[in-house]
Amino acid sequence: MGVILPPDYRPSEDEPFMNERQREYFRRKLLTWKEDILKESRQTIENLQADTHQHSDLADRASSETERALELRTRDRQRKLIAKIDAALRRIEDGSYGFCEETGEPITIRRLEARPIATLSLEAQERHERREKVYRDE
Repeated sequence: MGVILPPDYRPSEDEPFMNERQREYFRRKLLTWKEDILKESRQTIENLQADTHQHSDLADRASSETERALELRTRDRQRKLIAKIDAALRRIEDGSYGFCEETGEPITIRRLEARPIATLSLEAQERHERREKVYRDE
């Protein structure tokens, strides 16, 4: 995409939905987010590799293992987030980005700004969460 965006560009509800500028804006936003996550991940790996010394104190060892497990869980969540970012980037390429998977209606710009990987409109997401809650409560 060879779209030039002004540095202060923000998508607006006043322009045609998911025009070239908006798609490029969200593509860049997603790529930056992905790169930030990958950078953090590399830093975590370096930290985990650097912290290989054995603790003689059981409390220190337990604390270290707990921190390590938390870091690994965080990395797993971020791995899943990267998969969602990649899926959003594919939707930008195929033209389906920004449209609700359930209704086909546009997802608001405000929602996409807050959650660029959103696949459901706010209303569809709320319905989905209500159904999930009902099934959990049964």
